Amino acid sequence: MKVDLFDFVLPPERIALRPASPRDSARLLVLDGAATLDRHVGDLPAALRAGDLLVFNDTRVIPAQLEGTRGDSRIGATLHKREGPRRWRAFIRNARRLRDGDEIDFGNGVTAYARDRGEDGSFALDFAGDEPVEVLLERAGRMPLPPYIAARRPADARDADDYQTMFAAEKGAVAAPTAALHFTPELMAKFAEAGIEHATLTLHVGAGTFLPVKADDTLDHKMHAEWGRIDAATADRLNAVRARGGRVIAVGTTSLRLIESATGADGVIRPFEGDTAIFITPGYRFNGIDGLVTNFHLPRSTLFMLVSALMGTERMQAAYAHAVRDGYRFYSYGDASLLLPTKET
Repeated sequence: MKVDLFDFVLPPERIALRPASPRDSARLLVLDGAATLDRHVGDLPAALRAGDLLVFNDTRVIPAQLEGTRGDSRIGATLHKREGPRRWRAFIRNARRLRDGDEIDFGNGVTAYARDRGEDGSFALDFAGDEPVEVLLERAGRMPLPPYIAARRPADARDADDYQTMFAAEKGAVAAPTAALHFTPELMAKFAEAGIEHATLTLHVGAGTFLPVKADDTLDHKMHAEWGRIDAATADRLNAVRARGGRVIAVGTTSLRLIESATGADGVIRPFEGDTAIFITPGYRFNGIDGLVTNFHLPRSTLFMLVSALMGTERMQAAYAHAVRDGYRFYSYGDASLLLPTKET
């Protein structure tokens, strides 16, 4: 499938540099079957049904952006996947200055050794010492804002809170599951009053989520793997909801991708723990979810391909054109959409 099919024009001023305040005041574009409705995130309880269940990703973003030196050269590193107790795979800025075995000084007593250069130019970083790597990152790292925000302003103290969801518990992500940024305790109370349940799973989001698709055809694009877990109790809850006629609504593409990775063609969601590199494009048959809450995604991105698979490419192109015309805010700190496809018979 040609990647050009998933391109669209987005004016730079539509890219949000800060989140809405309060969080649930963000706008919400509802695509419910053939209907297109302009709402706000606070309206979500009325847009769903009693008996539905929302699934959130409880991963927590770590300060995975590092700046250091190797000799006279400056080296930037963005961690994106844990490979061992003290080893992280990292995308490297100025990688041509780095060789296997080089020591990088990230300041504040934090050093790492470059190992095992990958075909994509990444390196494995082995962190020195015996302190937990998470402690080292708290000392030397910065919040890894998406590149389309970081290019326009530096991360600051506000981002330490703004870029974490209210569900953040399991440390390990280097990017936030941003659809859940819109949710507040007050909104969750309204879901409970409306008879709408929620559950959590864990998928540690990697920086690969921001990588552009450089191939001309989707068949030639390789997804980066991310680690996730759905425990048996959660899988049983999701199956029970669907068995009694409720809908499983993924909050964020990360939740959706993990649920689909754990679901068989028979529609049964099973416990899952391990890596997933699932790549969802039009033609994919969804087995585990019935809807999706998600933000607005990059042109030509794997995530825009995913929402096109769920709702149809023409439908999503028209919806995004509407969002651009109507002033919706895009990307990680932007507005949201609720995608409810017509049920196949």
